Amino acid sequence: MACHTRSNSFPSRSHPLASNFEEHLRKLRSSSSIFCRLNGLQDLHDCVDKVLCLPLTQQALAQEQQKKRVDELLNGSLKLLDMSSIAKDALLQTKECVQGLLSALRRRRRGDEISSEVKKFLASRKAVKKTIKKAFRNLKACSPCNISEEHETITILREVEAVTFTVFESLLSLIITGEPKAQPKLSGWTSLVSKLVQPNKRVACEEEESDINEFKKVEVALSSFIAHKSPTSKLDNIFHVQNQLKELETSIQDLEQGLECLSRTLIKNRVSLLNILNH
Repeated sequence: MACHTRSNSFPSRSHPLASNFEEHLRKLRSSSSIFCRLNGLQDLHDCVDKVLCLPLTQQALAQEQQKKRVDELLNGSLKLLDMSSIAKDALLQTKECVQGLLSALRRRRRGDEISSEVKKFLASRKAVKKTIKKAFRNLKACSPCNISEEHETITILREVEAVTFTVFESLLSLIITGEPKAQPKLSGWTSLVSKLVQPNKRVACEEEESDINEFKKVEVALSSFIAHKSPTSKLDNIFHVQNQLKELETSIQDLEQGLECLSRTLIKNRVSLLNILNH
């Protein structure tokens, strides 16, 4: 990461960990798919865990003057775990509703009975969105600090926190709206961080279509289903609705798997920071 001055506490460019760290950041920058970005975060935090296990890193962060910063990183890690928990709860609730609606559709009830199930699904989605928005108001991105006054390892870990926050924010936006959140224009070091996860525009055109994805497509399909007045029209539309629901169910399962793996690594990193703080 050329914007920083290397210190003895962080691996030099020739060290495999430093090379891996920068490679993971490049991959995050080149991907616009939320699935790929979650996997990229997993790789990035795995690398962070290895860095935190280095004796030089532990000695540097255990210094008295760094303990306040380490404590701030711990607060940030807790915030990221909260965001992961919010996302997992929302995905689980949505998946359960998808499975319930698919079950009703397979039983081939009359059109009006299916419409009642569809309305329950849409009401549940509305509740999920409300819950996410309420919880998200209490979560703020990490505050920018003067890099020159920070230990380099602290700066790097704060950048990782900001990158992770950005991806989680995009995921929650996807769950709410069906589209990943557009990145805001930022200044200072936060702008540098946001650029790490900005997708290449050419790649975005190819990948984002799959992300504008099943959440939004299902709601459109179900709203159209409700709008049809003719029972025959409703029944004719069942197969389309079923296909959209199955695609959403598959996407949710993929997101859940990515979040679960990432959460375990976030917890592992948090334990490492706690051990350093209590050293």
